Amino acid sequence: QVQVVESGGGLVQAGGSLRLSCTASGLTLRSFAVAWFRQAPGKEREGVACISRTTLNSQQGRFTISRDNAKSTVYLETGSLKPEDTGRYYCAVSKETYCTNSWRTDINYWGQGTQVTVSS
Repeated sequence: QVQVVESGGGLVQAGGSLRLSCTASGLTLRSFAVAWFRQAPGKEREGVACISRTTLNSQQGRFTISRDNAKSTVYLETGSLKPEDTGRYYCAVSKETYCTNSWRTDINYWGQGTQVTVSS
């Protein structure tokens, strides 16, 4: 049984930084593309960043997504947090090995999410 687990959320002051971690059991995380999504209160879930199997680090907008294959972990980092960054952040494992144009829908497995609250 596949289980995807996020960690690193919490309460952060505006202007602070964020580092979320994603691990998985029941599959080899380094074999797949992995994405991060977030859902703000009252809004639909949106894709934040995606990292392909062979990519170790990628800057996507305000976010940096990276992977440490030795630790079987994918990270999401950003700084200069704003209150509008508040939401539940989800890690998702793709069915693909790379981030296609449809990476937001190429998802096989979802984590339960980790809450990030940015206070002003």
